[in-house]
Amino acid sequence: MTELNTGNPAPALVLATDGEGQFDLAAHKGRKVVVYFYPKADTPGCTTEGQDFSALADQFEAANTVVIGISRDPVKKLDKFKTKHGLKVILGSDEEGVVTEAWGVWILKKLYGREYMGIERATFLIDSQGAIAGVWHNVKVKGHASAVLKAAQAL
Repeated sequence: MTELNTGNPAPALVLATDGEGQFDLAAHKGRKVVVYFYPKADTPGCTTEGQDFSALADQFEAANTVVIGISRDPVKKLDKFKTKHGLKVILGSDEEGVVTEAWGVWILKKLYGREYMGIERATFLIDSQGAIAGVWHNVKVKGHASAVLKAAQAL
């Protein structure tokens, strides 16, 4: 598994997004980008995380920072998730798992003694030159979006 650290160049990231869009990290050089990975759309923790980042959308924009949340959900599910909860962040679909594996967040998880592969809740802050400036693994949702905003504002 790839471990991405601060200072490493961010891996390529090209995904279909909600609203029939496409996101290409390379097209955002000159801006900071928050890439957050979440396990599954429309589940309690993932909904709260999306709402927390959305509540700070204007402040991220003021800090010249784009925010994208990524899961392995199909685009149609992301469209419903975004509409249902009024989310203001870009939602990327990694159905094939190429991005989650390249970014090292497709991991072995354990729940009630059962092991399975799933997405680690993790966030990466990419600087305006395309290098990783911040990494958060095993994210606890409460207060996380605010901490990421502070890091983006400090860059």
